[in-house]
Amino acid sequence: MTLQQLNALPRQLTRRDAIRLGIGGALASLLPNLAVNGPAVAADSPKDSARQSIATEADRSFFAREIESFLPDKIFDAHAHLFKQGTVSWDLKGLPPQVGYPEYQALIQDIHPKRRTAALFLPAFSPDKKELLPQCNEWISQQVAQSKDCVGGFFVKPEDDPEWVRQEVKRLKLRGFKCYHTMAAVTPTWETQIPDYLPEQLVKVAGEEGWSITLHMVRSRAVADEGNQRWIERYCRQYPHMTLILAHSARGFQPAHNIEGLHNLKGLDNLYFDTSANCEPIAHQAIMRIIGHEKMLYGSDFHVSHLRGRSVAVADSFLWLYEETPVWKEKQGTIKPVMIGLENLRSLKWACWSERLSDHAVEDIFWNNAAKLFGIS
Repeated sequence: MTLQQLNALPRQLTRRDAIRLGIGGALASLLPNLAVNGPAVAADSPKDSARQSIATEADRSFFAREIESFLPDKIFDAHAHLFKQGTVSWDLKGLPPQVGYPEYQALIQDIHPKRRTAALFLPAFSPDKKELLPQCNEWISQQVAQSKDCVGGFFVKPEDDPEWVRQEVKRLKLRGFKCYHTMAAVTPTWETQIPDYLPEQLVKVAGEEGWSITLHMVRSRAVADEGNQRWIERYCRQYPHMTLILAHSARGFQPAHNIEGLHNLKGLDNLYFDTSANCEPIAHQAIMRIIGHEKMLYGSDFHVSHLRGRSVAVADSFLWLYEETPVWKEKQGTIKPVMIGLENLRSLKWACWSERLSDHAVEDIFWNNAAKLFGIS
């Protein structure tokens, strides 16, 4: 689109208009009076002088071209991991050895700059350091205390005593649980059933307290798996005051699984989905069309958001391409991969466009749904 064409446009455009017309931040900035997103708000963001960034020029160009005109002014990140120094074994290129609330607010500017951002913080740790989990949960509590808009999840193991978990979550002023398949006493854990890492006695506590549970389900066919469907439905119906959040758009990295399986989970009022790290538009679209956008929560999956690459649906499964994967040199030239968080945002943009969501519906996904769920003003 040329500047002459831009000048002929109305002075006020909706977000859907901007997407339809292909107006990104770089073009929009040519017209100071052209209102695409409205005023940017960064009330909780660090001052520019203290800002950390690992964004490349490719990342920044991608954001300006693909994301800027789509992204609302307020963002609730319903899936973000924080970690204390010494609790993780990996070395993340460009990231500090410890990420708390201030570091998160600085780094998240790489994928949604100049937006007011709040979050559901979840512990990150290395599987070989699970004895440090109490420190990880304490760390989340300390970071949540720094913002009235943020909430935190307590990492649970299947062998945890339910009453001890109840007491700890209350003591730490957290709002729910996070579980993970690597805690299951099953080999391989990738094929474990949900109760092996999220036993019903813990779900019962969440139901009694009105807490949320973030569930990264596994098994090869994800939400199309009958066992996963059975346990999700049982937990949601048996404990209606518990909120179950299926991470990664129901782990629909292969969107065919969402199209096939989500119909069997309709009508569960306490079932939600976070969009984190999933780069397949149809995975999100299936949730919008079958369940409804009102049950969707944007999530970045920080720190995964700051790796470069993306997930790709293949056959009846999926694979991950990372910056170091030797696939980026093609006949037409060398591809510069961008942050997974940016690829995720573009996939969500395409899904919203394909489903013809209104601006208000987009704002629901990015803020309003989570604000209602967690009681944030």
